[in-house]
Amino acid sequence: MRTIIPGEVPVKDMHQYLLGTVSPRPIAFVSTINEDGQPNLAPYSFFNVFSSNPPIAVFSSNRRVADNTTKDTLHNVKVTGECVINAVTYDIVRQMTVASVGYDPDVNEFVKAGLTPIPSDIVKPFRVKESPAHMECKVREIIPLGEQGGAGHLIVCDVVRMHIAESVIDGDRIDPNKIDLMGRMGRAYYVRASGDAVHTIVQSVVDIAIGFDNLPNSVKQSKILTGNQLGIIAGLLKLPDSDEIAAIGNSQDVADIIKDNDNAINDLHQLGVKYLDAGRNAEALAVLLFADRL
Repeated sequence: MRTIIPGEVPVKDMHQYLLGTVSPRPIAFVSTINEDGQPNLAPYSFFNVFSSNPPIAVFSSNRRVADNTTKDTLHNVKVTGECVINAVTYDIVRQMTVASVGYDPDVNEFVKAGLTPIPSDIVKPFRVKESPAHMECKVREIIPLGEQGGAGHLIVCDVVRMHIAESVIDGDRIDPNKIDLMGRMGRAYYVRASGDAVHTIVQSVVDIAIGFDNLPNSVKQSKILTGNQLGIIAGLLKLPDSDEIAAIGNSQDVADIIKDNDNAINDLHQLGVKYLDAGRNAEALAVLLFADRL
């Protein structure tokens, strides 16, 4: 593996190593105004939410690596203490990139990007009409992380109001396919977080799972099962008992495999994979434990 030591590689390279590793990242499309009422709109992918009660969002406005200057957004939140964080969807991602250009402070990025400003309820910065979700924010704290190019300023925001388009809501949750968000990666790479990119993984964090340590070595060292497939099994809540293992051993699927078969264990592991693919996870584990007894 390549070892990266901060301070021994150029900042621009360190920046890309970080972005390529911590990826994909959500994008905060941040609207602010300055002391003269001039609107500003800029995207930031050093961004996330860190609390729901109180609701807290944090993004970082970094010093530019090239010349150590700071951005208009940072100036604006310092003087007004307010911003709006808008979600970036596939439909507006190219307009967002236009707003990312380093225009002069007197240039309105809403106009440059062809986006529509609409009034907020509580704060003065505008919301982006074309975005399906907005967070009106009061700035709680700004934490500078350094004085050199590339150093961030953590802008900690209290979310004082949210607006979400009904078209992206399913019941009381946001549907990832309807909102169709974009994520930022390293360099010029983005990811579209909908369709085949969305995976449903259910794992209770309250109920105690079996864990890898309770699986026999023959299962953990299988040449057939992948790490993810083993993870499904290790995430089950209980091991099958002797009766369940015996019952699976008497099933037609297993009987067909073990009859006069020198490669029965591998074939049983293949059957376990087949069951996992079909969502028959408990049966898959029973098959694997039966194979362990052969």
